Amino acid sequence: MERTKLTWINLFGNKYLLVGVGFVLLLLFNERNSIFDQFEYSKNLKELKAKQAYYQSEIAKVRREKKELFGNPKNLEKFAREKYLMKADDEDVFVMIEEK
Repeated sequence: MERTKLTWINLFGNKYLLVGVGFVLLLLFNERNSIFDQFEYSKNLKELKAKQAYYQSEIAKVRREKKELFGNPKNLEKFAREKYLMKADDEDVFVMIEEK
C-alpha cells in the first residue's frame, strides 16, 4: 500500500507530466480555440458546404434556363407573356383571378 501511494506522488510530481496535462487543459478550454469551439466550427463548415452545393446547383439550373430562354426568340416571347403579362399592340390580355 505504501509503495502504491509513493508511485502516485512521484507520478504527479513529475514536471513533464504536469506541463503536459496543463497543455492539454489549455487546448481544451482556451477561449478562442477550445475543443468545443472547434466542434462548432466543424458543424458550421458542414452546413456552409451543403449550402454552397445547393446554390451551385441552383446557379447551374438558372444558367440552363437562361440559355434555353435566350437561345430561341419564341421562348423569350412565351416567357414575357407568361411572367410579365406582356402583349402585342393589337391584342388584349385578360387575367383570371380565382376568388376563394
